[in-house]
Amino acid sequence: MTREEKATVIEDLTAQLAENANIYLADISGLDAVATSNLRRACFKANIKLAVVKNTLLAKAMEASDKEFGELPEVLKGNTSMMLSETGNAPAKLIKDFRKKSDRPLLKGAFIAEAIYIGDENLEALVNIKSKEEVIGDIIGLLQSPAKNVISGLKSGGGKLAGILKTLSEKE
Repeated sequence: MTREEKATVIEDLTAQLAENANIYLADISGLDAVATSNLRRACFKANIKLAVVKNTLLAKAMEASDKEFGELPEVLKGNTSMMLSETGNAPAKLIKDFRKKSDRPLLKGAFIAEAIYIGDENLEALVNIKSKEEVIGDIIGLLQSPAKNVISGLKSGGGKLAGILKTLSEKE
């Protein structure tokens, strides 16, 4: 690979790092051709971009990026694959599900909305991160709950203020 080609790859990686808030680094070495194909297919279905990267080039792209990757460049040893996703926990869920059949991929590290996770032991924490849509759903559910109490209080209280207040105070 020539210097110009390396510079182009570094520019492309830097652009990908800038465009994505959720970046996972994984080790997929040791997967046979069938398992690798299955992993790539699962990533495609989950809207996760999977790419094997050269550690030195990714490290230079991280340096050139505006983001602060902290200790993440230190995990760039051995085989490294980069997983990019719009949803913060999607790659973690995919890795966890895939490992039901295999001991790979291993999580090396992750950069999720400016938080840094190092090591495979953080996989469960990453799986439990809620997506923006899940958090919005939880908030809507919490906001609807009091409204439902008021509506049911109005219905069961017979429309009289004393009955409504009594019903609502019983539900608290």
